[in-house]
Amino acid sequence: MVEKHGAGMDSQLRKGVLELVVLTLLAREPTYGGDLLARLKGNGELAVSQGTLYPLLARLRKAGYLGISWEPSPSGPPRKIYAVTDSGRAYLRQLTDLWNSFSAAVSALIRKEHHG
Repeated sequence: MVEKHGAGMDSQLRKGVLELVVLTLLAREPTYGGDLLARLKGNGELAVSQGTLYPLLARLRKAGYLGISWEPSPSGPPRKIYAVTDSGRAYLRQLTDLWNSFSAAVSALIRKEHHG
């Protein structure tokens, strides 16, 4: 757990990578919002609320990175299935490259600082 001065920083980090994580999960397997919530919750550090996830899905769809289709639900109304579009895959490659460069640079700096 991050202490006093870092309070809020952990949530900012999660929000910053959530777009990358959601696109990655949907590129692997198109699914509905409730399943995404459950999968994110399964990784405690990435757990988010509906109030965070659904606006993100709407923004990604509006940007043309996600498409939707409908699938019957075993109970209740049909489910909206989110899938990554071709432009979403291109955007995901850019985000992944950026994340890899950024995280490598941060990791190298942290290792250097901790090892003197």
